[in-house]
Amino acid sequence: MCKVTIMNRLSPMFRLLSVILIFAACKKETSEVVATTPPVSTSSNAAAAGNLLKDSTLLLTKDIYLWSTQIPASFNARNYDDPIKIIEAIRPYSIETGFANPVDRFSFAIKKDEWDAMSEGMSAVATTAANGDIGLSVLFRTEGDLRVRLVEPESAAGRAGVHRGWRITRVNDNDNITTANADFLVDNIYNSASVSLTFLKPDGSTEKINLSQSHYPEKPVYFDTVFNINNRNIGYLVLNSFFGNTDNINAELDRVFTNFRGINDLVVDLRYNGGGYVSVQEKLANYLVNAGANGNVMMKQTFNAKNSNRNETTLFRKQGSLNLNRLYFIVSKATASASELLINNLKPYMDVQLVGNTTYGKPVGFFPIPVGEWYILPVSFKTTNRNGEGNYFNGLNVNNKVADGLDKEWGDVSESCLASVIRNISSGSYRTMGPETPFEESPAVTSGNNTLEKPFLKTTIGKAKTID
Repeated sequence: MCKVTIMNRLSPMFRLLSVILIFAACKKETSEVVATTPPVSTSSNAAAAGNLLKDSTLLLTKDIYLWSTQIPASFNARNYDDPIKIIEAIRPYSIETGFANPVDRFSFAIKKDEWDAMSEGMSAVATTAANGDIGLSVLFRTEGDLRVRLVEPESAAGRAGVHRGWRITRVNDNDNITTANADFLVDNIYNSASVSLTFLKPDGSTEKINLSQSHYPEKPVYFDTVFNINNRNIGYLVLNSFFGNTDNINAELDRVFTNFRGINDLVVDLRYNGGGYVSVQEKLANYLVNAGANGNVMMKQTFNAKNSNRNETTLFRKQGSLNLNRLYFIVSKATASASELLINNLKPYMDVQLVGNTTYGKPVGFFPIPVGEWYILPVSFKTTNRNGEGNYFNGLNVNNKVADGLDKEWGDVSESCLASVIRNISSGSYRTMGPETPFEESPAVTSGNNTLEKPFLKTTIGKAKTID
């Protein structure tokens, strides 16, 4: 039986094409079709299949794309190599009121096997999802100071004992660890089957470790604890992704918020969370929001005019006993999509404080749509909160700008972002520029880190159903 994921309540053209392409993707069904016309050459078959794939990609996108009316009738999908190139070529037709340039930098296409591995929490990097990855990500702290920002415990790096904050001094015996060499770092750390990394540890020792790509279960609920500081119980949660096995994630959230009973303050660390499933966002939002919001509007999802029957309003269904009026989020340029959605949905009901750096800026979402061996994900809906606020394509601004404390482990109260939040909880004021405040990124470091961040997806995945 061919198992695929599709959307409900599609427009007639979209439903027709989806059915055609679902059958085309099921090898058993297509192999049983009896030819009634003379066979054609293999090359002709390949060309016809390629054209069908390209034409179908365009027709499906024209139906569901949020800015579908802006795609010109003259757009010819056959001018492009594959669905990836087609979707990228459509992005410029996303002019939004109030923005001078196209806003869509999100729509993409991906092979089904890569998507399936990644969306189940088996790989963090889109470009290497078919082979997995080594299980760590990196950022520059300063020029020449490359740090491990996160390690997945079940990955090759995690099993080798690598920790956040370790400095990388050599990559495959190349010691040119500079922002100008960021493309080399991406190719060798993220895109190579194996890599040799030399680390400088916090105790001053060095270690050379060989790491190979593999698949592993990610740990979305990455770290949680409760601090007691100045007689206040402060909950701290690091949520790395809204992707993965939703049953496992929901069970973890249940555990965390059981442990958070009786806390006075809460810090949710989303600094590397690029998003994921809307349903997981809903679960967390219902735990975080105060009781007064129960039954009120959480968010609205709006589709294009042809799919307006899919428009949906979601209400808060309060979970747990947590009833705070103020929340702190640690965020960065890597905080995107479902993470931003969570923050935006809570703002009308609570004092939401953001610490770190301006977020990525993705107030829209999509669905994986099957096309042969591919999924295409053109932006399909936008989201707004109870007050109609959305369109944060330039990101969500922070209350306190603080550089990422890349030299510290998770939960270290001296880590720059967490320390600034704790100071605000204790004294009512954030850290200000001065000796105690960590550096701000130079333009070169920002550019290098943008390159290091490119392989990671920023996603809000709408509700879908699985059919057999």
